[in-house]
Amino acid sequence: MKNQVIVFLISMLIFSTGLAQDSNLLIKKKLISNFSNTPIYSRLTENIGGTVQWKEQLKYIDSIEVYSITYLSDGLKVKGLLVKPKKQGNYPCVIYNRGGNRDFGALKIAHGILTLGQIAKEGYVVIASQYRGNGGSEGQEEFGGKDVNDVVILTEVLKEIDGADTNNIGMYGWSRGGMMTYIALTKTNKIKAAVVGGGISDLTVIDRAKMETGVYAQLIPNYKENKIVELEKRSAIKWVDQFPKNTPILLLHGNADWRVKSTNSLKLALEFEKYRIPYRLTIFDGGDHGITEYKEEVHEDVISWFDRFLKADAVLPNMEYHGK
Repeated sequence: MKNQVIVFLISMLIFSTGLAQDSNLLIKKKLISNFSNTPIYSRLTENIGGTVQWKEQLKYIDSIEVYSITYLSDGLKVKGLLVKPKKQGNYPCVIYNRGGNRDFGALKIAHGILTLGQIAKEGYVVIASQYRGNGGSEGQEEFGGKDVNDVVILTEVLKEIDGADTNNIGMYGWSRGGMMTYIALTKTNKIKAAVVGGGISDLTVIDRAKMETGVYAQLIPNYKENKIVELEKRSAIKWVDQFPKNTPILLLHGNADWRVKSTNSLKLALEFEKYRIPYRLTIFDGGDHGITEYKEEVHEDVISWFDRFLKADAVLPNMEYHGK
């Protein structure tokens, strides 16, 4: 009898360990239980007749849930955000790739409510990574190196989220997040559509000296010894032939963007032409890095793109030369 008990306990231990190893999502915790306690509450509300309520364009906040998450990537505990509709259902997913580096551009409550929430309110489960080494995550940021794995593994993390339709996953990156998106598309076949705004496609062209000394040299491993090799690894324009031809990409850029010149998207589009990668390019006249002058139009373009390929399951564009 004693031996049977020992065998039972060992089998239970093995079983429970197996479950832990199969799980990538370690923690999912509601980030906001009472919005009035958040530091941005006063900016999001207005007092009308003595009643405090959401500003008109933010009333959707009551329809979404915002979570902080911790998940495993290459054995590291990485932090991120998850935003989903409150209403039960089966929703397509969007992996959002943040811009910036280190604390600059790190995901805050405002990102969850506004940036990710604006997408979630349209009927999407939205997930985003802080990337390793950032926002309390373990590991070291590599600015487009192994930290890309933190993005790719989210396709697996989503399988553990109730209501996430993992047969329909899109990816959306801005600035540095655009670079992460480009690289990720060559590492997974689970992305059905992508959007990149103000994306870096050629790091070998250094328009801002501070980017090299303050970011590349500090974050990219082996930068001093293998500068060109490491920059080209992160430059989509150098390996367009590796892009999937079944993932349509929407490129958005402002031609007054001083942080990432619009030529990054223009030149990449020409390479997409050469390799017949399905894409659409929109250049916003006078648009800055965040294309803030055209916020509503950008949002409509992004949602329309994802709706088309993730919800309507539209046929891919015919990239063969055709017509009369």
